[in-house]
Amino acid sequence: MLCQRVQVRYAFVAKERAQFPVRLLCRVLGVSASGFYDYLNRPVRPDPDKQIRIDLRRIHAASRSTYGRPRLVEALRQIPHRVGHKRVTRLMQEEGIHGKPKARFRPQTTDSRHFQPVASNVLDRQFSVQSANPAWVSDITYISTREGWLYLAVVLSIQTRQVLGYSLADRMPDDLVERAFINAWNASLGPSGVVFHSDQGRQYTSSKFRQALAEKGFTQSMSRKGNCWDNAVAESFFATLKKEEASGVYQSKRLAYGAIASYIHGFYNSSRLHSALGYRSPNAYAKGLRRNP
Repeated sequence: MLCQRVQVRYAFVAKERAQFPVRLLCRVLGVSASGFYDYLNRPVRPDPDKQIRIDLRRIHAASRSTYGRPRLVEALRQIPHRVGHKRVTRLMQEEGIHGKPKARFRPQTTDSRHFQPVASNVLDRQFSVQSANPAWVSDITYISTREGWLYLAVVLSIQTRQVLGYSLADRMPDDLVERAFINAWNASLGPSGVVFHSDQGRQYTSSKFRQALAEKGFTQSMSRKGNCWDNAVAESFFATLKKEEASGVYQSKRLAYGAIASYIHGFYNSSRLHSALGYRSPNAYAKGLRRNP
C-alpha cells in the first residue's frame, strides 16, 4: 500500500503531466516513473477521511482561517467526528491548512500620569469563569487605518468572555470608556453588584466615569501601576483581535468600523471556540449559564 506522501506526489505528477514530461516530474519529486504508471492503473480506493476533510476545510474557512489544530479537533468532535490530534495534524498537512500564530502583543502605555483617585485591585486576578463574583474587565487599544488611528474600548465578562460592549472613536475622549460601559450595561439588562476592573488610565479614573459606575451599583477595581497581567483577560482579547482581524492597516476608518463590528458580533461572541469555556463560543456558554444558573 502506497504511503500517503508518495500518493500525493503521484497525484501532483498526474495533474502536471500535460505541462511537463512525466520522467522529469518524477525525478524532481523523487519517485519512479514505473511506480507512477502503476499508480494510474490501480483502482481508486474510497477516502475514509473524505467527509472529515470537507468539514475540516469548512470549519477552517469559517474561522477566518485562524483556527489551529486544538480548535479544529474540538470543532470536528462537536459535529461529531471521532478524531484525534495526530489524525487532524496529518489532514491539515495534506490539505495545506495552517492556524494563524498569535503575534506577541505589547499593550500601549497607559496614560497614568494624573493625580486622580485610583481604586484598589479588588479583582486580584480572579479570572476563572467559575468565579462566584461577577466581574467585567475593560481596556483600550489602537486600530491602525490609512486615515489615521481609531481607539477601541471594550468591556468583557469574566464569567462568559463575551464582549458585552465596546466603543470606537477617532480620538481618545474621556467618555470613550463610559460609552463602552453603558453599551455593556444596556446589553446585559442593567446588572448591579459587579466588579469593574481596568488599568489606571485617566479615562477610568475620571470623576464622571467613577460616578457612572457608582450610579449603576458597580465596584471599581484597578490593576497595579504598570502591571498588564492584572488585566490579562482584556489583554488576551486584544491579542486575539490583532491576530485574527486587525492584523494589518485598514484602508479607511469606515472599513475598520465595519470589520470590528463584524468580528465581535459575527464571529468572536457567536462562533469562536474559547478554550477557557471548554471550547464553546461565549454566546453559547452564556446561554448555558442562563439555562442552568
